[in-house]
Amino acid sequence: MTAPFVLPPTIAPPEPEADLALSGGHLEALQGSLRLATQLSVRELVQLVESPVAAVLERHAAGLVLALLGDPRIDAGSPAMIDIASAEVPIGISEATAEEVTAQWSFLGVQKAWIMKEVPRHTVRVQGFRIARYPVTNAEYLRYVLDDPSAERPTCWAHGVYPIAASNQPVYALSPGAADCYARWLSEKTGRMFRLPTEVEWEYAATGGDGRQFPWGESWDSHRANTAESGPLTTTPVGIYVEGDSPFGVADMGGNVEEYVSDPYRPYPGAAVVHDDLVDLHGENYRVARGGSYARHGDLARCQRRHGWYPSQHFAMGFRLAETVA
Repeated sequence: MTAPFVLPPTIAPPEPEADLALSGGHLEALQGSLRLATQLSVRELVQLVESPVAAVLERHAAGLVLALLGDPRIDAGSPAMIDIASAEVPIGISEATAEEVTAQWSFLGVQKAWIMKEVPRHTVRVQGFRIARYPVTNAEYLRYVLDDPSAERPTCWAHGVYPIAASNQPVYALSPGAADCYARWLSEKTGRMFRLPTEVEWEYAATGGDGRQFPWGESWDSHRANTAESGPLTTTPVGIYVEGDSPFGVADMGGNVEEYVSDPYRPYPGAAVVHDDLVDLHGENYRVARGGSYARHGDLARCQRRHGWYPSQHFAMGFRLAETVA
């Protein structure tokens, strides 16, 4: 049994104001935490980075230091996977809920047509599978690029240069085809059956099967996810928003980067195709993306929200792996 985490003496317990909005002066606020984090061992940093008793700033600082030292949570050859059991789960929302969601987020310009893609609520039988605890990171994707010179380079790597200081942050600004290729490559390298999760699998892993709006519960909380509301407006080391984990312990399903799934957009049973700007851009069979991102607002962090790929770094599109259980 793992002993409970105790803050090292160099890290003070968080004050109530320590988790205030992280945007704006976030980098300046990190400086003190970074100085303290550099005094810790790798083991202490790993304990701190996902500790619920530490403030987000301290977890962020620990993650940034781990990126440079080598984050032992990240194993490019064997990603941390979580077992999800077979179940019948509710997917989507009712039309009445779509009205409520549209009204709640109308101040951001959310349109009902976007939310209607989640209608109707229906039950789906999901076979057991595994899903990655974290989205695929820059460090993991680097191994793929080094092994396959023809691999698509993410445009978030400025001038094609690997961002070592962001090694444990999600890779993004990739096409959905690149995500598929990575999963196939890793499957060939390991002999395992990696792939992208289906829409249904992704939503089940995010909600725990109870249909909640956000991975942590029913109510929006800007301090539980790296979104535009209170995040640093860039990606963060995976897993530092501990309070935002899904009921299964899956991290970053409500922020950091949006995640491609394996499915193209299809209307749910009994619903009509929603012709929005994604259809105009890609046609009716565009690849669906799920979860929020550091560059977008909390409406996209909803577990049921069905989004898609815009070829721009302002839409931070990454991915996580699933694994078929034989």
